[in-house]
Parts: sequence; C-alpha cells; structure tokens
Amino acid sequence: MILVTGGTGLVGSHLLFQLLKNNAAIRAIYRSKNTLNNVKHVFSYYSEDSEILFNKIEWVEADINDVPKLQEAFKDITHVYHCAAFVSFEPSKYKLLRKINIVGTANIVNLCISHKVDKLCYVSSVATIGHHTNSEKPINEQTEWNAENDNSVYAITKYGAELEVWRGTQEGLDAVIVNPGIILGAGYWSGGSSGNLFKRIKNGLPYYTTGITGFVDVWDVVNLMQQLMNSDIKNENFILAANNLSYKDFFIETAKALNVKQPTKEAKPWLTKIIWRLDWLKSKLLSQPRNLTKQASNSILSIRKYDSSKVENILGFKFKPIEETIKEVSTLYLKDLNN
Repeated sequence: MILVTGGTGLVGSHLLFQLLKNNAAIRAIYRSKNTLNNVKHVFSYYSEDSEILFNKIEWVEADINDVPKLQEAFKDITHVYHCAAFVSFEPSKYKLLRKINIVGTANIVNLCISHKVDKLCYVSSVATIGHHTNSEKPINEQTEWNAENDNSVYAITKYGAELEVWRGTQEGLDAVIVNPGIILGAGYWSGGSSGNLFKRIKNGLPYYTTGITGFVDVWDVVNLMQQLMNSDIKNENFILAANNLSYKDFFIETAKALNVKQPTKEAKPWLTKIIWRLDWLKSKLLSQPRNLTKQASNSILSIRKYDSSKVENILGFKFKPIEETIKEVSTLYLKDLNN
C-alpha cells in the first residue's frame, strides 16, 4: 500500500489522482476535514467520477508530528510519497517551519525505517539547490548549497528536511528527492501556492521583475515522482524545471491567457528594497503577515537557470512546455471564477 502525506495540497492531490488512475491502493494523511474538499475539487477538473475516485482513498487524520497517529497510518505501507510541507518566507514563522519541514520529515523518515518501507519519495524544492556567482551558468544537482548566503527561512528548513532524508539513506532507507521549480497547477488559488499568482495577475498586476527561475507543470512533477519510485533509482535527487522564464515573461503570458492588462512597469531593485522595508514596518505596526521579505525580494530579482537534463536523460522524459501549462491553468482558474 502507498502512503501520501500532504495529500490535500497541490502536488498531493494531483499525485493521488495519478495513482488512482493506475489502480493503486492508497492511504493519505490529512490534518483537517475542510481541506478534503480541495482534493474533490481538483479531481472534478479531470473526471466526472471524482466522488467515486475520492472514496477509493483510505484517509487518515494525522499530523506529521503526531507519531502515535503516524504509527497507525504506516501499517502495511510499502511506499511513501512525502509531499507535506509548510510554505512561508516570513522569518517570524521559522520555528513553525522547522517543526513541520524538518522535524516532521524526520518523523516520516524514522517510520519508513522502522516499518521497513521499500522506498520514499520526498518533494523538496530548487530553493535547496545552490547557485553560481555567474548567473548564466546552469544550476544542476551538483551545485552546492551555501549556508553563508542570505537564504530564506523556507529554503533553510527544506534543506534541513533533505538532510533528514539523506540521513535515512545512511540507515538503510531507499529514497529519491525531487527539487521542482515553481509548480504550476490548478485548484489552489490563495496562500503560498503558485495559483495565487494567477489570482493576482487577474486582479491587475502593474509591475514585473526581470529575475529568472524554473517553472514546471504539476502533472510533470507527479509523473516523474511515480516513474522514479517505480524505477531502480535510489538515493538521488533531481531538479524538475520545464523552462527557465523571467517573471516578466511569465506575467505577460499569464495576463494574455487571462485576457487582462499586461504589466508594463519594471520593479527596479531600489523599488523592491523600499517595498520590503515598508512591508516589514507595516507588519510590525499592525501585526500583519508579511507580503514581501528581503529574501523573497532578492529571489524575484535573481537570475537562476536550472538544468533538468539529469532526469530527462535517465528517464527519457519530455517536459510539457510551460506556455501550455499557463494556458491550461488559466482556463481552469477562469472556470472557477465564473462558478
């Protein structure tokens, strides 16, 4: 039986649908019942039998830091997809990020070992991959992480989570790690999900930046996760990025797909520096969540070109062009908006 953590998130819900198509026996963890509707909604995009498919999943209410509950969830499990994570770039959330991303992953790894699970797939991020001083040099799996850089709290805790997975491999666990770029998919239009970008562009986003990063379709991510799990590959990590796009190009392509006005003003570095400082002051005075941190500001200005040739060559995989993904996700967003 397969166990999926984070099954009610963007990657998790699409992974569950993919696994169900292959008639896999699945158990999935959720934290609160209201999030289960998100999964049903995602299923409804792709099947008229979404309720039937949903009911084939054995759902277990558990937190990844509730070890006794997790012990029950691990009964008879042979493969684990660990998708659960907390996404935040707010420094004030560091302790919570550590608890969920690092300690939670350690719990999953320990249970995989004690229950003699055949294989673990962990969903990490390109945020844990290092970068070069020469921005034109492609970033691959061998590019070393530099702890001395001004890394975001999210990146730090995801890197810490990876260390827990690698520790597990030293104790006999077979594992693979995927490091996706920005994952584009439908059904999650708020919070830390990339779907929030579609929402913001639809509502009118006048500014763009010229930073470059990797983007990938959620279906490519889950398909590759499944292929890696079903292969003999173990104790390796893989960057997943279909295209390296500037935020400017992504915003313009998305605005076209949503039929709204395209951003026309470049947010220069001096402007983003002012904005994140004002945002910090506002959060302190009004006790509100941060919208733009210093690290996030640096990220959207940085040029980082990710090389996915390792997974392409090993599996013979062809990524979906990200322009197609933008159109498909935009169509589903407009559908939800009209409903």
